[in-house]
Amino acid sequence: MIKDRHITECIYHVYTRSIAKYTIFNNQDEYSRMLSVLNYYKSEDVPTKYSFLRTHPEQNVDCNKRIVQILAYCLMPTHIHLLLKQKQDFGISRYINRCLNSYTRYFNIKHKRKGPLWESRFKSSAITSNEIFTHITRYIHLNPVTAGLAGSPADWDFSSYSEYLSENTTPIICELEGLWDIIPRNYKQFVIEQASYQKELSLIKHLIDH
Repeated sequence: MIKDRHITECIYHVYTRSIAKYTIFNNQDEYSRMLSVLNYYKSEDVPTKYSFLRTHPEQNVDCNKRIVQILAYCLMPTHIHLLLKQKQDFGISRYINRCLNSYTRYFNIKHKRKGPLWESRFKSSAITSNEIFTHITRYIHLNPVTAGLAGSPADWDFSSYSEYLSENTTPIICELEGLWDIIPRNYKQFVIEQASYQKELSLIKHLIDH
């Protein structure tokens, strides 16, 4: 039996990318599809494939019991960043496999292609303190700015940044209640003050990576 390296009730930064940096999100519909898939498969024992549910909305889904809790996310053209809290044993592995397989089926049918879409194994690292947690969320939300895809994290529609700044407590995709008290104006300042430095760092990354 393969030993799962993820510990239940612990938080992980999860990263996965496409094969050979292939563009896997080309438009609003594809980004939206992946966001819906991410939101759907976080629940335990979903009764059917997401693709079936879209065409049979009368199906009832019990979305109360989680295998993971989503704490932050950002979709980029060739990769995905997630901040996940594992809620059940093997939850992160099950969740990522379901999401990636679901999106691969959708993408391959849409683009009339065959074969894998993602690198063989996602990467993950444990978040061991509140300080690391806040810095990782900033890193995740600044990814579009660092890559030159947006002038501000608020301009990128496919991350959880807007959820962090919202005064609305109604759950969207992230579930932060009871975990971290966010003051939106303070968090906005915390992120923006680092944007220029993170972008500059990305430009010289090849010089400092060994």
